[in-house]
Amino acid sequence: MTPETKINRQISESGYDITPLTNEQRERLAQNLTHEEADVLLNHGTEAPFCGNLTDNKEEGVYACRLCGLPLFRSDAKFNSGTGWASFYQSFDKQHIRYISDTKYGMARTEIRCGRCDGHQGHVFSDGPAPTGQRYCLNSASLEFFPEGKEIPQK
Repeated sequence: MTPETKINRQISESGYDITPLTNEQRERLAQNLTHEEADVLLNHGTEAPFCGNLTDNKEEGVYACRLCGLPLFRSDAKFNSGTGWASFYQSFDKQHIRYISDTKYGMARTEIRCGRCDGHQGHVFSDGPAPTGQRYCLNSASLEFFPEGKEIPQK
């Protein structure tokens, strides 16, 4: 029996496996990342504003974690914040996001990470639109877009 089979699976309210990845699983998935994607997801980097390939995407669909494939945001919650990063006012499922206090660079912010693989996604701020008042500010490098109707493969 492998260590993976001993783990009790955790399933989110929306039906996705949110069992935390093992270090071995994370390392295996990280081998498929570009340098920029790895910097953002694994080293908590930030891409330059107005450079992300998903910032201006207006297609209907789902934005998933680039590392593990967990759905994080839906296009119907996306809005133009004018900040230069993809912005959403709510997550796909509250169990799919982890919130971490971030006081780097002399600022008090809330970092958001994937609830399954712990990959850095961006930050959340309380200056977003109704109905939540939240602005999830995401790096395109940390996301993979799946058009409406396309299956999201779990990695």
